[in-house]
Amino acid sequence: MTARFSLASLVLLLTLLFAGAALAVKPDEVLADPALEARARTLSEELRCMVCQNQSIDESDADLARDLRVLVRQRLVAGDTDQQVMDYIVSRYGEFVLLKPRFSLRNALLWGTPVFLLLVGGAFIVLGARWRRSAPAAVLTAEEKAALDKMLGN
Repeated sequence: MTARFSLASLVLLLTLLFAGAALAVKPDEVLADPALEARARTLSEELRCMVCQNQSIDESDADLARDLRVLVRQRLVAGDTDQQVMDYIVSRYGEFVLLKPRFSLRNALLWGTPVFLLLVGGAFIVLGARWRRSAPAAVLTAEEKAALDKMLGN
């Protein structure tokens, strides 16, 4: 009985997991040419849904995602290469539309600045601790000792 329950649970889980992706691309969007459709699906998996922001346009049911899927297919039917399609969409929507941003100096600065600041901050803390450890303790003069004793009531 538990084996059947486990198998049924697994089937239900897998069905729910893949249900969104199966329903996202509508039948009227699918291209007749299987090779072009495969390219369209591959490109759609690399583009971010601007509404959902955590899904590709291939997985999203949002209207904007549908429009982008249709646009990708139109560009492919028009004869664009995969790179030309991606460049066209990035030129219209910005680099944020890419799920995996391209490497550029701007992106390197964006990702590298926090690491750089952490390294500088760590070096500052280490050097500050070494400087405090090596600094000699101040010696009180006789006058200061007498004033301290007076304050402490000795």
